[in-house]
Amino acid sequence: MSELPTAVRASAGETDRAPVHAQAVDGFGTVRILPLDPHADAEAVHGWVSEERASFWGMNGLTRDQVAEIYAHMATLDTHHAFLVLRDADPVALLQTYEPEADRVSECYDVRPGDIGVHLLLAPAGPEGARPGWTSALLTVITSYVFLVLDRQRVVVDPDVRNEKALARFLRQGFTAGPAVVLPEVDLPDVYIPQKNAQLAFLTREVAFPA
Repeated sequence: MSELPTAVRASAGETDRAPVHAQAVDGFGTVRILPLDPHADAEAVHGWVSEERASFWGMNGLTRDQVAEIYAHMATLDTHHAFLVLRDADPVALLQTYEPEADRVSECYDVRPGDIGVHLLLAPAGPEGARPGWTSALLTVITSYVFLVLDRQRVVVDPDVRNEKALARFLRQGFTAGPAVVLPEVDLPDVYIPQKNAQLAFLTREVAFPA
């Protein structure tokens, strides 16, 4: 991965925030999942969500301050959480978890007790290009966190139907494709989210960690 700007490394890689989960992955490094600091991490996150490759994330065109405001609002919620994922000292992904029953996805499938929703945005690759095995390594750590630390039973993801790469990554990790659905528009005083054509996929604890 290319060298990150000093400000980004200082705000994320050298933070004194305690990780909610840390795990060493052979041949990859130590992955830590930290609670996102909406303002300290805004530079890194804004850079990622502003790229064309991240258009499905829905934040293209927002300013750094607007992105910080969105995550500052999320930090006030008990049902939605954002995290910065580090590989050793380098920020490599943005992770969001949420309670499906408190999210619009609940209008599109039957939520079970123990379900948890996940959104994952990978940081862009450096000049060296593709990073084989990175997504699998990160998803392995994330599934360990949600299943073993949070003690959940099933993960639901809802990538845009056009985001074939994201769906393929999830399926390679053991997810099973569910229905294609239309997530309704959310228009509230504090947040606006446009309608989304999504492909649901599910991963159970039994598949991720067979007995």
